[in-house]
Amino acid sequence: MAESMGQLRCTREGHGQELLQDDSVPTETSIEQKRVEQCVGTIFNMYKTHIKEPNDLQPKLKLVLERDIHTHYLRKGLQQLSEGYECLDASRPWLCYWIVHSLGLLNEPIPESVASHVCQFLARCQDVNGGFAGGPGQQPHLAPTYAAVNALCSIGTEEAFDVINREKLQDFLYSLKKTDGSFNMHLGGEVDVRSAYCAASVASLTNVLTPDLFDGTAEWIARCQNWEGGIGGVPGLEAHGGYTFCGLSALVILNRVHLLDLKSMLRWVAFRQMRFEGGFQGRCNKLVDGCYSFWQAGLMPLLHRSLHSEADPALSLTNWMFDQQAMQEYLLLCCQAPTGGLLDKPGKSRDFYHTCYCLSGLSIAQHFGGGDILHEIITGIKENRLNHTHPVYNVSPDKVAGAIMHFRQKEVPQTSRKN
Repeated sequence: MAESMGQLRCTREGHGQELLQDDSVPTETSIEQKRVEQCVGTIFNMYKTHIKEPNDLQPKLKLVLERDIHTHYLRKGLQQLSEGYECLDASRPWLCYWIVHSLGLLNEPIPESVASHVCQFLARCQDVNGGFAGGPGQQPHLAPTYAAVNALCSIGTEEAFDVINREKLQDFLYSLKKTDGSFNMHLGGEVDVRSAYCAASVASLTNVLTPDLFDGTAEWIARCQNWEGGIGGVPGLEAHGGYTFCGLSALVILNRVHLLDLKSMLRWVAFRQMRFEGGFQGRCNKLVDGCYSFWQAGLMPLLHRSLHSEADPALSLTNWMFDQQAMQEYLLLCCQAPTGGLLDKPGKSRDFYHTCYCLSGLSIAQHFGGGDILHEIITGIKENRLNHTHPVYNVSPDKVAGAIMHFRQKEVPQTSRKN
């Protein structure tokens, strides 16, 4: 069932009461928060003025996902980038993934020839000893390995699947495994929850997951959940939206979610939705950021599913446990660049990273459940509807199913051993 919402949250009487309450003790944090609220409030007020007094003299601000200009921005980026992207030379598989996934959410097909070129490029990023690097000739690293596998699974062709050398990938994962269950991001590199998630994600999608490969990993991740309820990068650190998503998703893959205090995590993430802006912050006392529309809101389907398995009677049968409409309003009104692409917050520049995760979060906010209990909340016009994304992998659910079915027909490699 699809539902188009009525009065917007930002137009309701009393919305202004959600602004930060000044305690007369200004800090750097409170000053920046007020500045962001002023920028966002100006946009909300422009919209309210426009719907009350529509005329040609008023700024044209509509709750419309500008699909055409976003598609143009993405398609152009998939084939050629300006020299300004040189700083992302070690993130080129990420650019492929962000763009391919965003086009999938927008239901925009990629021409076969372009998809083939992406596959050929990612093949050049694959190291002879396994895993993918940020670019041809660079050192293999778990982050671009995750991005490359997600991009190839999103393309979902035989050519894409054949790029992945599963035996060498498994060797690469074993080479990064530490005795306490954690993973290095690369040989000799840093350790944090991202690496455990990236390893679990690619291993499960490509069917190279073995019990000993993740021996102790779930317990190590559980130790990263702190008193706040969220998960830090390593045990003892501050809770962070990106790490919390990585930790919970990894435990969903490993079927060990019961090791976490889920209700404490739910409380923490629910309070990360900003009362005035409607979007999410990544940590306590930080600013709203469009990318956390996925990293934080994407936790909600995972928490909902896990709590549902415990037969929690308080769970809704129609909504995730956050204000889905408010987040959609923030993304549609405040995060769309007029020349295409999406951004962190008003005043920031567009980029492919924020385009991907803003659209991914928008998709999460639009779709609840599936099958017989599918319930959709589409803020604005019905054409704003995006395709679904899988909350664990952030890849289209049908592409996840296609990859898992393809690789399950192959045996799990048994050539690797713990180092």
